[in-house]
Amino acid sequence: MINVNDIKTGMTLIIEGGIYQVIEFLHVKPGKGSAFMKTKLKNLRTGGTVERTFNTNVKFEKANIQKSNVQYLYNTGDTYYFMNMETYEQLELSSAQIGDDKNYLIENMNVIVSFFEGELLGVILPDKIEMTVTSTEPAVKGNTTNNATKDAYVETGLLVRVPLFIEQGEKILVSTSDGKYVSRA
Repeated sequence: MINVNDIKTGMTLIIEGGIYQVIEFLHVKPGKGSAFMKTKLKNLRTGGTVERTFNTNVKFEKANIQKSNVQYLYNTGDTYYFMNMETYEQLELSSAQIGDDKNYLIENMNVIVSFFEGELLGVILPDKIEMTVTSTEPAVKGNTTNNATKDAYVETGLLVRVPLFIEQGEKILVSTSDGKYVSRA
């Protein structure tokens, strides 16, 4: 059991039957009354975030999350297939389990899959992914306003706003946290 005063960012806890990862926390000691802990938590089953406030005398159970290195193989319809790189065992995940992360999955890409007591929680992607631009409009000569961007589609079908100088067929780095262009690869 962990006291609420001992929690740290990134820690995983079991709170009221749910599995949560601590994103932010703040210990608040008002002038009057008892101290409390304000937290921002990510639900590892649903992917949603919640803000909760706890008294300082509350204790939580720590959740032991297992992680495995896997390689994304392919998908058929709403089923995505991965292979464990140590045991060569194949895993199947539904598109609901993967969520928006499917926009960043490229065949033969290495990712991490997280488990809690045998229950598959989801996919952990790298911060940035190299992707190939499959279609974009050609740059218009003379259109050089500050930070001018245009739409570009990458190999997974994701729409990314890119600078005007990016052409079809180029490799770019895309942030997996917000789906934005980072730089040329």
